Amino acid sequence: MEHPLTFMSDGLKLSGVLHVPEGRKPGQRLPTFIVLHGFVGTKDKSHVELVARMIEDMGYCVFRIDFRGCGQSEGARGEVRCHDQVADTRNALSFISGREEVDPDRIGLTGHSFGAAVAIFAGGVDQRVACVLSLCGWGDGERKFRGQHPTPEAWAKFTGILDEGRKHKAKTGESMWVSRFDVVPIPEELRKNLSPHAQFEVPVETAISMYHFRAEDVVADIAPRPLLLFHTAGDVITPMEQSISLFQKAGANAELMIPTGMSHFPLSDEDAPHTRALIDAWLKKFFPTPLGAAS
Repeated sequence: MEHPLTFMSDGLKLSGVLHVPEGRKPGQRLPTFIVLHGFVGTKDKSHVELVARMIEDMGYCVFRIDFRGCGQSEGARGEVRCHDQVADTRNALSFISGREEVDPDRIGLTGHSFGAAVAIFAGGVDQRVACVLSLCGWGDGERKFRGQHPTPEAWAKFTGILDEGRKHKAKTGESMWVSRFDVVPIPEELRKNLSPHAQFEVPVETAISMYHFRAEDVVADIAPRPLLLFHTAGDVITPMEQSISLFQKAGANAELMIPTGMSHFPLSDEDAPHTRALIDAWLKKFFPTPLGAAS
């Protein structure tokens, strides 16, 4: 069952959908995941909607949200400031913990790509978070960008865009907008996995915010709460070394999974069964639900 909901974050009305699994008994409070979408993406018709439905099927409540400025939420379009997304996540947690379907002491975070970075950071700074599940995430924005723009020519082009954007803002007071693919390159054959509601241009300040965002700095603070760093070996969008580095800095009860033969989008049709089996097994061990037998 799905419930469209709204909640407030720093004076903005944000949009979300609460999934409640079949089999929930009246009055039963279930462990819950807040699901965070990727870079200027959306909760709807997206990879994270697939994530949400997978986790719901495993017997959890799921709350997928649109960050401010994305999807159906209020806020300036495309203006991502990573710590604002952390605030949105924490406000979503405060809101959803009051729902009768949700166990307020067992709320986890999961996200894909950019959303995974936000989930890790929020989990590190907010002790209310009971569990973090990262899918193809990252922990150091500058190093991530260096991996995404790996040649000297590509790096010079990318940093040139940042410099030009800073000068444009200083001269005009307005943001310079660029293609999302100049910020985060995605091969043409993988773009079909993006939501049709995703945004395709962003202000340069969005890239600058991501450049300075470092979930690595707080990942150790998630311990001893469980943390899964799931990163596909074939990821050509977010470098796999990002999750390896996060794991090296994480504390107790962290696990790193690197399945082979998958892309950056591990719930694509051909990869979903393997992904589901791996995540289901991990959740049953580290963050079980009383409805787990349903999965």
